Amino acid sequence: MNNELSRSIRTPGAIFMGLGSIIGTGIFVSIAIATQIAGNGVIISIIIAAVLASLNGLSSAQLAAAHPVSGGTYEYGYRFLNSWFGFTAGWMFLIAKSASAATAVLGCIGYIFYASGIESTGWMIVGSGLILLVLMTVLVSGGISRSNRANTVIVGITLAGLAIFVMTGFFTNGLPIRPIIQAVTDTSLSSILYGSALMFVAYTGYGRIATLGEEVAEPRNTIPKAIILAMVLIVFIYLAVSLTALQILGAEAFGQTVEGEAAPLMIVAQALSVPFIGPVITFAAITAMLGVLLNLLLGLSRVMLGMARRKDLPHVLSSIMPETKSPVAAVWGTALIIGLLVLSGDVVFTWSFSAFTVLIYYAITNLSAFMLPAELRLYPRIIPALGLFGCLFLAFWIEPAIWGSGLVLLGAGLIWHAVAKKVKVL
Repeated sequence: MNNELSRSIRTPGAIFMGLGSIIGTGIFVSIAIATQIAGNGVIISIIIAAVLASLNGLSSAQLAAAHPVSGGTYEYGYRFLNSWFGFTAGWMFLIAKSASAATAVLGCIGYIFYASGIESTGWMIVGSGLILLVLMTVLVSGGISRSNRANTVIVGITLAGLAIFVMTGFFTNGLPIRPIIQAVTDTSLSSILYGSALMFVAYTGYGRIATLGEEVAEPRNTIPKAIILAMVLIVFIYLAVSLTALQILGAEAFGQTVEGEAAPLMIVAQALSVPFIGPVITFAAITAMLGVLLNLLLGLSRVMLGMARRKDLPHVLSSIMPETKSPVAAVWGTALIIGLLVLSGDVVFTWSFSAFTVLIYYAITNLSAFMLPAELRLYPRIIPALGLFGCLFLAFWIEPAIWGSGLVLLGAGLIWHAVAKKVKVL
């Protein structure tokens, strides 16, 4: 019993876990990155990504309800497909979400330096990011109850800040009619699809609810409800914030805000010329990316825990502290991987790399949901079929150098898995 996690998360906490994972780097950094690629078509990119994410969310919900254990698609792949698919899902999740977490770290530090007026160098951003990572890892290693309380406060502050930002933008610049018209008339299909792939990653925090399935009370009811409600809320928030930013700056200027400083919404807030809005957005951005980092440390460590239990990773990572019911070894192992990616110092690279690898992960999620037995299925099979097609289709609209690197890492992981299965040394 000492090696089991505690089921202490209920529906409100699960929704906030999902929102805490989604409202952060996605809204404060990646919308600008996607706008740099898609221009005004980013609005269409956001909608396409939302449709695909909703399909994946339903697939994740029914899988988590049928098999509520830590590990997410890693466990679903093992149970409903085979060890190769399961391992691939776990491996790609660790790579994808570690890159997302590194983006959150770099984005948070970028906002802090920009707001403070400090001219930062590369080593200052990286060094400060590593210190922040250590502090958040200490918090998360203290257990799910403490992490859940901290996440609720963080998400509440972030939502309040975004609401003030959107309302201020509407009152000073009017309803965002122009960006909606230009999204339809000033678009390129290839750039929209590339932007959709980048924005898809921004939605995938709902998977944290499924990944924490072993710590959710009444999972068959709680998990689907929490995922669906979180998705409805986040689509509305993403559209409201992106339309506000485009209305104030225009697509070209907003896309350029990601260059160097990684503080896009701060620059938008400054353009509003309203005295209080700058500090509000800065504080909301910092808390949002702290929330993303917190939730990614939770989700990644639980996947690492599941992989270690099956000895796909060293078994020492499967230990759970009896006092806190926290997989401390897996939490710190996760922090080590994120720290290595923080050393790149490049939010555009880390986010684009995350996009490809997470699309492969969710392709396996949908395939696992498609193979669910009829008695465990909550939704029609057409939903995971469309989700599978959408993930594979969007994955290869990302730059070839990025997805090529992802395939190389996937190959290395599969070689590791083959050797481990053969010699059983882990």
